[in-house]
Formats: sequence, structure tokens, C-alpha cells
Amino acid sequence: MLKKTYQKLRELAASTKADPTLAMVSFAEASFFPIPVDIMILPMSTMRPERWVRTAIIATIFSVLGGCFGYAIGMFLMESIGKPLMHFYHYDDKLVHFQEQYQKWGALIILIKGLTPIPFKLVTIASGLAHFNFGIFVLASAITRAARFFLVAWAGAKFGPSIEPFIEKQLYWVTGAFAVIIVLGFWIVTKI
Repeated sequence: MLKKTYQKLRELAASTKADPTLAMVSFAEASFFPIPVDIMILPMSTMRPERWVRTAIIATIFSVLGGCFGYAIGMFLMESIGKPLMHFYHYDDKLVHFQEQYQKWGALIILIKGLTPIPFKLVTIASGLAHFNFGIFVLASAITRAARFFLVAWAGAKFGPSIEPFIEKQLYWVTGAFAVIIVLGFWIVTKI
């Protein structure tokens, strides 16, 4: 089923419905949908390189809005929606671990996890469950999602379809390296 959904989304990326579909997938991926939005961003930016910035902006805005919905699930609907959703994706143990990390690292968790293979829905729901400061949550989500989506869209526009297989296989390494750069930047700023 996931493979069919993946293929359908890639086909939609080439259609006239690409922008609204990207918005819906970006919103859903940040709160409950299992497939990363990158599978639409990449083909959209390779097929229409002149629109890569627009593609990244749409994905970022709707991912942050979806993240707010995920936050609300964690804060207000954990018992009825959040726990069943975490159980469905087998994230039960990860959720407990995330809560512990929030106590120690705060916003840095959102910045790092928004770039890594950890599903963003886990970050958003855990943030609401932890009652993390909503303003900081939105700001950190916007920074990390924009960084990831602009990187993917730019790479698609710059290198064209030839980069798709590399990005699909190495996306998490690339964004992981980017996360390390962000962490080092924050560390340097706090030490100066």
C-alpha cells in the first residue's frame, strides 16, 4: 500500500494539482501521514526548476501548520488520537525517549530531529505532550523544515533528475550533516 501511495504522489508531483497536493501532504506528514514530503519536493523541483523556491515555501508553511496540528494532538488528544497513532507506527518507546530528551535539550531537539530520519510527526506530537513552549516550537519547526525542504528543492533544481536517485538514497545523511552544522553553529553562538 505504501509503495502505491508513493508512486501516486510522484505522479501528482508532475500534474497541475502538484501545489495543492504538496500542501496537503506537507500538512499530513507533520502530524500523521507516513510518507515524507520529500518525494514530492524533489520531482517538482527537477521538473520545474524555476519554481524550486515556491515549492520549498509551500512545503515549509504547510509542514509547520501540520506540526501545529500534531502539537495539538499531543497536548489535547493524546489519549484518543496520539497514543493509537504512536502505537500504529510503533513509536511508543520513542515517544518516552523524546520526552526525556526535551527535559534536557529543549528546542535543539526540534531543530535536529526536524532534519533527521526521525519522523516529524513524532517530534510534533511529543512537543505537545511535553507542553513545550508553543512559540519556540513553531520557530524551531519553521527553521528546521525550511532548511530541509530548501536543501532538497535546491538540489533538485540545480542537478535535475540525475540527483533524484542520490537524494532518495542519501537524503538522511545529507540532512544529518546539515543538522550537525546547525548544532555546531548554535554551540559556537552560545560560547561567544
